[in-house]
Amino acid sequence: MTDGIFLGAANGQPQYLNLRRANRHGLIAGATGTGKTVTLQGVAENFSREGVPVFVSDVKGDLSGIAMAGSPTFKNAEKLESRAKEIGLDPYVYADNPAVFWDLYGQQGHPIRTTVSEMGPLLLARLMDLNDTQEGVLQIAFRYADEEGLLLLDLGDLQAMLAYCAENADMLSARYGNVTKASVGAIQRQLLSLDAQGGSLFFGEPALDIHDFLKVDDKGRGYVNILAADRLMQSPKLYSTFLLWLLSELFETLPEVGDPEKPKLVFFFDEAHLLFDDAPKALIDKIEQVVRLIRSKGVGIYFVTQNPIDIPEAVAGQLGNRIQHALRAFTPRDQKAVKAAAETFRSNPDLDIATVITELKVGEALVSVLQEDGSPSMVQRTLIAPPRSRFGPVDAKERAIIRSISPVDEKYDTVVDRESAEEILAARGQAAAAAAQAAQAKDEADKAAAQQAKQEAKRRAEELREQKKAEAAAAREAEKPSALDKAVQSATRSAASSLGRQVANELGKAILGGGSSKSKSGGLVGGLVRGILGGLFK
Repeated sequence: MTDGIFLGAANGQPQYLNLRRANRHGLIAGATGTGKTVTLQGVAENFSREGVPVFVSDVKGDLSGIAMAGSPTFKNAEKLESRAKEIGLDPYVYADNPAVFWDLYGQQGHPIRTTVSEMGPLLLARLMDLNDTQEGVLQIAFRYADEEGLLLLDLGDLQAMLAYCAENADMLSARYGNVTKASVGAIQRQLLSLDAQGGSLFFGEPALDIHDFLKVDDKGRGYVNILAADRLMQSPKLYSTFLLWLLSELFETLPEVGDPEKPKLVFFFDEAHLLFDDAPKALIDKIEQVVRLIRSKGVGIYFVTQNPIDIPEAVAGQLGNRIQHALRAFTPRDQKAVKAAAETFRSNPDLDIATVITELKVGEALVSVLQEDGSPSMVQRTLIAPPRSRFGPVDAKERAIIRSISPVDEKYDTVVDRESAEEILAARGQAAAAAAQAAQAKDEADKAAAQQAKQEAKRRAEELREQKKAEAAAAREAEKPSALDKAVQSATRSAASSLGRQVANELGKAILGGGSSKSKSGGLVGGLVRGILGGLFK
């Protein structure tokens, strides 16, 4: 067939992955060292050649070689050429592929960022390993930020929002439900841990535009987007959460296309078990939903893992195209994996699948793909086709050159820090502090003015009392007679007294006149008159 991805040959018969069924997802599994990475590289470059953009996570660092053409002088070139000849891949010509390097840390490629709001509380709770109560508080923080128009772009915004929640726990509890400072504190501690893992580099702007993953070059080849994941693997929760977010963004952004002639994007998820390890049921349900529905967006997801039982049954049931490398049956768990893998294939009467899985050589796999009518093909023991690109990593100089000619140029290389929740809440806090300070200053000024008025009133009252005392004293002084008045009064009294006595004497004499018969009575009357007149002039 000419509209398929050449996978290899089984008993001289070519095995193809149908492009029209490539969006039905797939699985590449096998123990360490059995050839999974080489298979992934070969399939990815064939998709690129067919004009299908690809996203791959480069866990070990060696997938970066897909950007460079292979060479007869490179290590293992002889084995690759021998395999090509054995399966009839003629001509086998080394070729490069258009590639874009990405790196969450911005060191080995363009930085990938998203905002806290786009990540959402569910994935963040998974990323920070929050319990149900803490996740509920995080949901409240997001809800309040949304209602208040507060943008949550980076971790600083989320920290500021959580601090606000702690300070206003009573108000938020009455409005949304219980918010405790203890729960907020636990989330903040997890944020610090996330920041230490490089989370601050992942959250921010400019945020990734998913359409930049869907580019083709001027020759019509799809770009291979290579995520440098060697360092990222040291933070497995960040790695798995990022890839789940990426799938969610693809699902929410891309339009419905049904079953296209070829996928719009093929997504290879290496070390897929990290996505499901210790994941809560709500998250598994989310993954299952995305895997089930994203097919209609023209996106194919291929999980790459060591053991097929690492994939939950609900998700594994969606994987129609399967490439199974060798498994080892050394432990009971391994034996269970072998049995499970064997049961997922459409049986082949010529193969004892469970036995063959343990006997496969490096570069050999059991292959079953969806046919034109959507049914799985009979499983075949297949020699996998070698990649045409370099089998090994690029060096720093080659990486720099490839990055310099990237189709996204410097679009994501400079951080943008626009006004968001952190700045708005800080401004509000400053305004509130200034208002409180102004209110305190006004209160202190009012108190000082009142104290001053009280002291002024007291002073005026004291002055009024002193004034009244002075007026009273002056009045008393005014009522007192002067020395002249006293002298006049004394002289007047003396004169009056003397005159009275004289008048009394004269009157007595006149009244009493002479005559003895009347001397006694006249003397009595005269004494009386003198007494009265004398009293008047004292």
